[in-house]
Amino acid sequence: MNKHFQDTRYYLKRAGETTKAGVVEELKPVETKVRGFTARESEPEPRRLDVVRTELVDFGERAEARTRTAIRSGREKLGTRRRERTAA
Repeated sequence: MNKHFQDTRYYLKRAGETTKAGVVEELKPVETKVRGFTARESEPEPRRLDVVRTELVDFGERAEARTRTAIRSGREKLGTRRRERTAA
């Protein structure tokens, strides 16, 4: 049961990140106009270290998800084969 909650939390987090990225992209022109009216500069670009750190975290999450999928698939195959043996 705990695995289901972990999977759900992962996908909800991913959906939230995707939604945030979409909203930021859609509102970028509005932000540019407002910053022009208020004469404020946009936020600075992220440092290289921050970009690399984010990429590593994303890579780790993808690797974890793939590993869980592979383990789940393997367990299902083993369960199927065991049932076939006992039925025969």
